[in-house]
Amino acid sequence: MSEKVVFSQLSRKFIDENDATPTEAQQVVYYSLAIGHHLGVIDCLEAALTCPWDDYLAWIATLEAGSEARRKMEGVPKYGEIVIDINHVPMLANAFDKARAAQTSQQKEWSTMLLSMLHDIHQENAIYLMVRRLRD
Repeated sequence: MSEKVVFSQLSRKFIDENDATPTEAQQVVYYSLAIGHHLGVIDCLEAALTCPWDDYLAWIATLEAGSEARRKMEGVPKYGEIVIDINHVPMLANAFDKARAAQTSQQKEWSTMLLSMLHDIHQENAIYLMVRRLRD
């Protein structure tokens, strides 16, 4: 059995409905999408980064021991998944940028990809990442 960690990024949202929304209600629908999850709103996530389980553990071990960033990323082994949103961007960006000095070339590549995703969240804070442990 192989295990891996997948970082999935919000790519779009849509409303699951069978009937067309009346014109008068369109603004309510747009407002609902802007403020968060509601019945009928579906988030579409796309896998943006995948790494083998043992390599993920080695990668997050490059983060400063006891740091908030390391504790956040250790949520994957502890809980099976974590969410990264706008509230985590500065902390994680600083930690992964600092850790690159001690990382392997593969880890640096993953850090660069993660930093790019964090930048996307910073630019559009409705975007978030779902990080999950998957077992085949």
